[in-house]
Amino acid sequence: MDGVWINARRGRWQPLIVIVCLYKLILVAGQARYSVPEEQAEGFVVGNIARDLGVDVSRLVTGKARILAKGGRQFVDLNKDKGTLVIKERIDREQLCGKTTPCSFSFEVILENPIQLYRVTVEVTDVNDNSPSFPKNEINLKIVESVATGTRFSLVRGNDPDVGVNDIQKYTLKPSDHFKLEVHSQPDGEKYIEMVLQNALDREKQETHTLVLIGSDGGEPHRSGTVRIHITVLDANDNAPVCSQPVYRAEIRENSPGGTVVTTVKATDADTGLNGEVSYSIAYVAIEASNLFAINSQTGEIKAVGKLDFEKSKTYQLNVQASDHGGYTDTCKVIIQIIDENDNVPAIQMMSFSHSLSEDSPPGTTVAVVNVDDADSERNGVVKCSINTDVPFKMESSLTGYYSIVTEAFLDRESVSEYNITITVSDQGSPPLSSTKHINVKVSDVNDSPPKFDQAEYSKAVPENNSPGLSVFAVSATDADWGQNARLSYFLEEKEINGIAVSSLVSVNSENGVIHALKSFDYEQIKWFEFNVTARDAGSPPLSSTATVKILIQDQNDNPPQVLYPVQTGGSMVAEMVPRSADVGYLVTKVVAVDVDSGQNAWLSYKLQKATDRALFEVGLQNGEIRTVRQVSDKDAVKQRLSVIVEDNGQPSRSATVIVNVAVADSFPEVLSEFTDFAQDKEYNDNLTFYLVLALAVVSFLFITCLVVIVSVKIYRWRQSRILYHSSLPVIPYYPPRYSDTLGTGTLQHVYNYEVCRTTDSRKSDLVFVDP
Repeated sequence: MDGVWINARRGRWQPLIVIVCLYKLILVAGQARYSVPEEQAEGFVVGNIARDLGVDVSRLVTGKARILAKGGRQFVDLNKDKGTLVIKERIDREQLCGKTTPCSFSFEVILENPIQLYRVTVEVTDVNDNSPSFPKNEINLKIVESVATGTRFSLVRGNDPDVGVNDIQKYTLKPSDHFKLEVHSQPDGEKYIEMVLQNALDREKQETHTLVLIGSDGGEPHRSGTVRIHITVLDANDNAPVCSQPVYRAEIRENSPGGTVVTTVKATDADTGLNGEVSYSIAYVAIEASNLFAINSQTGEIKAVGKLDFEKSKTYQLNVQASDHGGYTDTCKVIIQIIDENDNVPAIQMMSFSHSLSEDSPPGTTVAVVNVDDADSERNGVVKCSINTDVPFKMESSLTGYYSIVTEAFLDRESVSEYNITITVSDQGSPPLSSTKHINVKVSDVNDSPPKFDQAEYSKAVPENNSPGLSVFAVSATDADWGQNARLSYFLEEKEINGIAVSSLVSVNSENGVIHALKSFDYEQIKWFEFNVTARDAGSPPLSSTATVKILIQDQNDNPPQVLYPVQTGGSMVAEMVPRSADVGYLVTKVVAVDVDSGQNAWLSYKLQKATDRALFEVGLQNGEIRTVRQVSDKDAVKQRLSVIVEDNGQPSRSATVIVNVAVADSFPEVLSEFTDFAQDKEYNDNLTFYLVLALAVVSFLFITCLVVIVSVKIYRWRQSRILYHSSLPVIPYYPPRYSDTLGTGTLQHVYNYEVCRTTDSRKSDLVFVDP
């Protein structure tokens, strides 16, 4: 569209087009400036912003480029696909800037990820789209016929909203028989018009004159406006009013109430009577000022009648005309300076803001970009921006009026999960004005906290013989992170315990950490074991920690006592020999039993259950010793049979029964006679007689010598080891000649010595010869 517009106005606008193109090429440190004529249609291309800013077009798309415009109106739009700025709505330069030149508007183009900010200024050039106009359609003047040649009459100047060459360039007065037109320029650039009398007026010849004042601009095409001047010729009044000073200067504060006196204009007339009375009026003034000031026509007092705003206009100029009744006038200029007051609160505008920030963001990460502005001037418009000091953020200034909020240190979501930032901006007026804006920044979680068990080591007792699948107890860990990073799973670390994988003994629920026993434990096989449980979170990468779990197996009374002595066999019978001369308390033998359980489950007690003669023997409750309770008599039977029950202290208790055979006799023949009965009653092996005879022969011939004693002891020890070896009971060392409580159960409290003589194959013999 630039080409179409240039072709249409090629002859007239080539200089302006060159200027527009030069402006489009100006780029200074992140800024761009363009120029565009007003009244362009929607879609008109202003410039290639991507090329001029050195930004790739794809960056505009990925960076979500957008325009930040102040004041709520956005005249241009950004075509991100082409990287161009286009007209969004028709721009009226006169409505936008009035008479201010040059006329421009600015906006910012912001990119994200990372945040980049560019300032763009677009100058709107004037097009001759307005015709000159005058405040009134007609001007009525009364001029005394005696007025001297060269007398000047002030005329209202025209107004053209356009500027520059499109503004009013010349004034023409028609006809010019009596008057000529003079245009004067003032130091401030304004012009005022005077009509000068060239030829004297003669009321008698012509009482009225009608003139046309034409104002023409210099635009293409030319535009003009007219006003008719009706002159009434009066009789002579030879003195004109004179202002006391040509220029009046006054100051008034903005926001002054209506009716505040600004200044008073004074003029004098040397005439007397009605010709000396002076009236005041504002000859011409801008439309804005006409609603703000009024003059008393009798006193010349100028008052403020509207709301004055320094931010809209800093100065106003009024041309006050003093007139007498004869038509003579004088004009003075009143310049009114508006004094600024601190009446505008600084404004905060959020340009970009990140609601969430990762806790591993490095220091210097931008959280938000804000723009602060104060419409006041000088110190009233100087602002200072800050944030609250109790947050790990700081303010940094980028462009003028723009501040970035950046992180000052590393963040920790586990300590503080969100921050409330208060942005405060204040000016330096008196009193100062300030405003605040609150933003909330949430800290997003990063998996930086490993799980933590409530205990480093766990210990739990489990009774043996538990049912498989028993819930033992639960381990528990916590994670200071959030969401997935805090979702924990529990795992069992594989290891071997006595050659058995721990995973075959226990399992752990991955969700809640509950530990289950997978099999029934046996205290006699394993008394305790320990393993490790790992808690792992669901973060990326996952973090974990380990706790040690110790399982203690509690003993239960699941094993009955086992009798070690006397040995109970199916093919032989062991008999203890008691001489008839034995006294009260004579130690017959001792029942030795053990219990593989522990604690009170292994505390054994001994009781005599049955006996051939209960009045002859008793059993020690704690030690199992069988002793005589009275003197043995000749009437007592040689063959005594005792049934001893051994009970543990468990709940419920378990027991074992042992049969003890006792031979009451003083000599071997007596024993042998009864021994035969024993053998027949028990249906023992037929070889028993042979072994008894052999044993008797050996004792008879060799007991006098030491060799017989030694050989007998050797044979005894050898046979005893064979008995224990072939026994199905647990292998627990036991030596009848000298035994003691080796298990620490308290069941054997004393040491006793025995001398026992047996046959060479005592495992098949039921008779033991005892010598106290």
